[in-house]
Amino acid sequence: MSFPVHSFAAEKRRRAMTDANRMGIDDSLIDLIVDNFYGRVKQDPRLSPIFDGVIGERWDTHLPKMKAFWGAIVFSDGRFKGSPVKTHQGLVGVTPDDFQIWLTLFRETLEDLAPTPEAKVFLTTRAERIAESLKLAMFCRAPKLSEETRQTA
Repeated sequence: MSFPVHSFAAEKRRRAMTDANRMGIDDSLIDLIVDNFYGRVKQDPRLSPIFDGVIGERWDTHLPKMKAFWGAIVFSDGRFKGSPVKTHQGLVGVTPDDFQIWLTLFRETLEDLAPTPEAKVFLTTRAERIAESLKLAMFCRAPKLSEETRQTA
């Protein structure tokens, strides 16, 4: 007996789209949120130099990636192709506290732009999970075990 592999993924995408539409989230809103949020990042005295050091003048290529990333988060459609954890692990000068600034700016953006309270909660929760995941990947690495410790473990 074989099961259609695509049916689960297609159903997940359909549910995600339905839920997003119910909350008032669509691609144009994601575009607006990403543009507004990164406009705030560019003005932030702490985050702006970090982003400028990596992105420089390439915002025109970075923003579409971020829109695809958030679209994939919201719609579960796989449109984003990238490795956010790997990318962020290579950043220099970032501290765990920077993620709180990032989240504050994101929350402010949603306060201004989220069409419904449900959309605000949904997107805030996703942003918090993303920030926590990146923080763990960047700053909470287990110490390397000595050969002796590995043999006895």
